Amino acid sequence: MLAKNALTEQIVRLLDIRLLDPLEVLLEGDDAVQALRLLVQLRAGRWATQMLDGDDATAVRAAVRLIATLYPDDRAFDPPVEWWRTPLGGVVARRVGHPAAESVSYATAGAMLGITRQGVHDLVRRGKLPRHPDGGVPSAAVRDRLRGET
Repeated sequence: MLAKNALTEQIVRLLDIRLLDPLEVLLEGDDAVQALRLLVQLRAGRWATQMLDGDDATAVRAAVRLIATLYPDDRAFDPPVEWWRTPLGGVVARRVGHPAAESVSYATAGAMLGITRQGVHDLVRRGKLPRHPDGGVPSAAVRDRLRGET
């Protein structure tokens, strides 16, 4: 329950900052924005549940929609390493892996796994995590390790 609450709060906070606050400024404080805030609060709980407890397809769909909405850009999604340690980053790592990269750096893999870059290097050296041919480690392997599938 704590994980769902933290994830819901982060989703609400991000949507508020990135979408609703600018909309409120643009619409000069229109009451419609308050209605949207209430709707976002309700839906954020549903999205958190889908990402935490839904089947893989539902979880991936919810995560990808949120990322596309919260981080629109012409470039591939490439959050800072610290993002992976947030509730949203953690659930995305476990359910999706990195949504825009086939391989991730040791630093990113470490953040996704909650260990150091050196810890990732040790896992690779011991054969517990594969090395990607292009460098780093496969995003899917990090996801699978988080799920306990390796």
